[in-house]
Amino acid sequence: MEFVRLFESVWNLLPVTSWLKARRMAGGRAAKFLPVSKCGDLASRENQSVVSDLDGTLMRSSSSFPYFMLMAFEAGGPLRALVLLLASPLVWVLYYFVSEAAGVQVMIFLAMAGIKVTQVTSVGRAVLPKFYIEDMHPQAYKVFVSCGKRYVVTANPRIMVEPFLKEYLDVECVLGTELQVVAGYCTGLVAKPGVLIGMKKQRAVKDFFGEKKPDIGLGDRLTDFPFMSLCKEAYVVPSDKNLETVPREQYVKPLIFHDGRLAVRPTPLISIGIFLWYPIGIFLAITRMLVGLCLPYHLAVPVGAFLGVRIRVKGSPPVQREDTSGVLYVCPHRTLLDPIFLTSALGRPVTAVTYSLSRMSEILAPIKTVRLTRNRKFDGPTMQRLLKEGDLVVCPEGTTCREPYLLRFSCLFAELADDIVPVAMNANVSMFYGTTARGFKCLDPILFLMNPSPCYDVEFMEKLPKELTFSGGKSSFQVANYLQKKLADKLGFECTNFTRRDKYMMLAGNEGIVPER
Repeated sequence: MEFVRLFESVWNLLPVTSWLKARRMAGGRAAKFLPVSKCGDLASRENQSVVSDLDGTLMRSSSSFPYFMLMAFEAGGPLRALVLLLASPLVWVLYYFVSEAAGVQVMIFLAMAGIKVTQVTSVGRAVLPKFYIEDMHPQAYKVFVSCGKRYVVTANPRIMVEPFLKEYLDVECVLGTELQVVAGYCTGLVAKPGVLIGMKKQRAVKDFFGEKKPDIGLGDRLTDFPFMSLCKEAYVVPSDKNLETVPREQYVKPLIFHDGRLAVRPTPLISIGIFLWYPIGIFLAITRMLVGLCLPYHLAVPVGAFLGVRIRVKGSPPVQREDTSGVLYVCPHRTLLDPIFLTSALGRPVTAVTYSLSRMSEILAPIKTVRLTRNRKFDGPTMQRLLKEGDLVVCPEGTTCREPYLLRFSCLFAELADDIVPVAMNANVSMFYGTTARGFKCLDPILFLMNPSPCYDVEFMEKLPKELTFSGGKSSFQVANYLQKKLADKLGFECTNFTRRDKYMMLAGNEGIVPER
C-alpha cells in the first residue's frame, strides 16, 4: 500500500488540490469565526450544548467517500463497491463544481439503493465506528466532548452515522439526511427536505432548538456557516490530515468490538489498490493454503516466508516428552489460524479444540480439530482425553478480538492440566481482516492469507508454576484471571470482562453459535 500513500501525497501537493481547498473555505474570513484552537476554558462547559458538523469537523477528512465505500463493500458486496469506485470521478466533479448535495446524493444512491435498512444500520453499528473513531479531529474532539449536551448535523444519512455517534460519543441527537425507504429497503433517494447542506442545516438546527440557541457551533466550510451563526459561539475547524489521531485513552467509550473485512480506510486511491490486488491476493491465498496443507513443517515455514507469510517466534517451547501427558498451550484468540501458526512455531502438530467452527474450516485445517459443546460435563472429559494423547491448544476467550484487549477467559481449561504454557500471540494484517461476526466464517482463513504480508508474532512464556495451578491450591477462576493478566501484560493489551456473547450480541444480534448440521 506504500505506492498508494505516495500517490495521495503527490495529489495533495498539486495546485488544483490547493485551489479546491481554498474554494471550499471561501468566505471563511468574511464570516469572522475564530479557529477552534481559540476555544478556551473547556473545563467549565459540561452544562453547555454543542452542535457540530461531521466530515471535516469532527473528522479530519472532509470527504465522506471512504465511509460510503465501506457501506457499499460491506452491505452490497465488492461489485457494488467497484461501481462506486468507477463513479468516483463523477462524484468528485459534482461535489466540487456543481454542489456538495449532488455529490452526496450520487454516493447515497450507488452505495445504498436496494439495500435493506437493517443492513445499513448493521454496518453503521459494527463496521464504521472503527474508521470514524480513528479519523477524529483532535482539536474539535476536545471541544465537542467537553460539552455535556452534544448534537451533530450532517449531510450524511442519519441511519448510517447515528450508531457511532450515539454509542461512542454520547451524542443526544443526530440531524442528518433522511433516506426514502420502501418495504424495508433503501431506494437510494433522500426524503424531504433533501441532503442537509447550507441553509437546510440551519433550518434543521433552528427547528430542533427553537428559540434557544446552542452554546457552541463547530464547522469547517462555507456551507456550515449558516447553522454556526445560530450559536452563541462558533469556531472553524481547520483542515489538516497530518494531525495526530485522538489517543485511545481519551475515547469517551473504548472501541473493543468491530466487524468488516477491510482493515484500511478505503480512500479512492487505496480502493484502486485493493481492487488491483484482489486477483493477486486470491491466487496467493490459495497457494499459501496448499503450501500449509501439503508440505512438512520444516519446508512449509521457509516456503511460506518466501510467499510473504511471516512468523516471528520468541522464547523456547517445551521439549516434547513421550512418557507423560501433553502440554496445554493457552493463547489469545486473534484469528482461526492461531493453532496452525502455533503448530508451525513448534514444528510439530498439536490438537486444537474449537466451539463454533464452519465445516469448510474443519476440512481445510492441516491439524486435528475437535469441536466442543459448551457443556462442561462433556467438554472436560473430552479435553482430558486429548491431553493424554498429546499436546493441546486452547483459546479461553472463546472468540476473536481484533483490538488490543483480551476478553474474559473461560476457566474450564485450568481444571484439566498442570503443564500449562501461556503463549502470547498476535496477528498483523494490512488490507483484509481474517475474522468476522456477520459474514461467512469459511472465508476467514482465505481473507487473512490474501493480505500482502500477513504476520504472526508467537512468544512462548514460562510454564505456569505448580503453586499457581488448580492442583496447587488455586481456584480455576484465579488461574484463568492470572493467565489473562499475564498474557495481556506481555502483549501490551488490556483485560476486559466481555465474553463471546457480548461481542456477537453487539455486532450481529446473535450469540455467535454455528448450528450443527
